[in-house]
Amino acid sequence: MHNSSLPFLFVTAALGRFSGVASLSPGRNSAFRSVAPTLRGNPRRAFHGTTLCRLNRFLFGPTEVATTTEDTDAEERVVVVLPKDDYRTVHAAKTLGLKNGDLVRAGIVGGGSTGDAGSDGPGQWTDEATVEWIPEPPVKKAEVLKNGNPPGSLAITLNNLRSIDEDPGRSSAASDPIRVSLLLALPRPLQIGRILPMISQIGVDHLVLTSAAKVPKDYFGSHLFRKPEVLQEKLIEGLCQAGDVRLPKLRVVRNLSGFLRSDEFEELFPRDSCARVLAHPKRHDDPEEPLRMGEVRFPSGSPPRILVAVGPEGGWEEPGELDLFRNECGFQQITLGSRTLRSDVAVAGLLSLAHEACHANEHRDKDGGSDSA
Repeated sequence: MHNSSLPFLFVTAALGRFSGVASLSPGRNSAFRSVAPTLRGNPRRAFHGTTLCRLNRFLFGPTEVATTTEDTDAEERVVVVLPKDDYRTVHAAKTLGLKNGDLVRAGIVGGGSTGDAGSDGPGQWTDEATVEWIPEPPVKKAEVLKNGNPPGSLAITLNNLRSIDEDPGRSSAASDPIRVSLLLALPRPLQIGRILPMISQIGVDHLVLTSAAKVPKDYFGSHLFRKPEVLQEKLIEGLCQAGDVRLPKLRVVRNLSGFLRSDEFEELFPRDSCARVLAHPKRHDDPEEPLRMGEVRFPSGSPPRILVAVGPEGGWEEPGELDLFRNECGFQQITLGSRTLRSDVAVAGLLSLAHEACHANEHRDKDGGSDSA
């Protein structure tokens, strides 16, 4: 995927005069107050709109960022100037009512995969970006108009930018290690559009969208693959909500068995350092019960990493694909229970549990009580 001048999504930023993430309390948050009439009139529409669903960080593409040394102290500043009609500028005016000097959370998107999405860098973020309105004639005052429209363009100065490489000890949604990866049999086009923001919001390092015996080939003809910037926008939407700036490293695989048997797969998810788990119901002829996520055995001697494989709605093919995962590639079979779940529900549940399993395993190792394989 290319990354030049893509229409990066944005979210309602947490202003400096408020604390942290916006809450659903009309007395505490101006962003909520601005949509309170919509919420009263149509709660369903309000919760599916851009205001309540995206609360954490303005995000920019690398090509949108400029530097300047116009300060009197000659220090270089990192600045993004958004035109008057940019949707982020309109949002900053109409929804947030930003004033000169207000602080917002912002970031420059990084990560992504080789040639697929994002930039080669790790991404950068700040919780101390300042905003400045630049009025355009006939407007003279650098403030939001009475009708809520922006007075002109909007300059956002990214003060004190950080990256995971520069500040690895800082705990943040944009810097904490991501040790969970997902191999997902490609869902229906409408469903993948709903799942992608969930995936990046919960957080994955690698995302592999793959074929499977029960995945129709025409799924790969979706507009998400014809216009890869749309796919990237879906991932960025989740990052905005989470406050992260790191895109998942994305791969699209059209030959599942070839990929699982390849050197590339082993390099990405080494058997001796990455737990591999397979979500699939119990086979009738299998004498062993599938594991729960908390029972997964992690390789010892390295930070816990986990790859979760989630099949299509019809499940992985038996016995072919299932035997390939379990017998040839060393995947441990897990279950979420006896209920049949949609792919989006299963993905959200499995990724959340995988993060918790990594966390619990790491703390067991630190306490000297690890029973990892």
